[in-house]
Amino acid sequence: MLESARSRLKAWIVAGVGTAAAIAVAGVLGAFAARHEPLPALAPAGRIETGQWLLRPLKAYATAEKYTYGALLRPGGKALVLELEMTNRTAKSTKDYFDLLQASQKTVDPATKPFIVLTRDSTMSPELHPGMPERMAYIWQLPDGAAVPASFNLTVISKTYKPRDNLYGLPGWFNPTPIGTMTIPVGAGPDGADMQP
Repeated sequence: MLESARSRLKAWIVAGVGTAAAIAVAGVLGAFAARHEPLPALAPAGRIETGQWLLRPLKAYATAEKYTYGALLRPGGKALVLELEMTNRTAKSTKDYFDLLQASQKTVDPATKPFIVLTRDSTMSPELHPGMPERMAYIWQLPDGAAVPASFNLTVISKTYKPRDNLYGLPGWFNPTPIGTMTIPVGAGPDGADMQP
């Protein structure tokens, strides 16, 4: 009887020590996992793969024109424009590019979405067809009275393809994740040359 009580007590102590050790290890691993590694810097004149899209930034500039590729600016307002070549790498036409680029908080209000325009005919937010590179313009309106920056920072977002999502069992692109940042020099106007790769 005494022997079985001792063995039970020993088992509880071992289990308690094991549980405490497991909690301590989980806490240490959690602390390491919580550390965020900085995002890689992407070359602004290179090609960038984001899953759905192949991007090639071309040029960035500021404008105070009332209309920029058909997008109407506020009276007296200024905008930052990023022109880039975009190629749809998927099997069907899509306009799933609204959250592809996020401008830094220092430059524009992050709650402000850009106008996105096809430059060749000023079509707003068109569907882009598979495998056909198109020149697009992302147009962010600057806050009133804001100075035009010499450069601006963008975060590039990628999504992952799933043949079946968990909710509807349908294919699609999910889980938007930042894959890198790039700093784009801001030129004087739309007539400047494209960046060289």
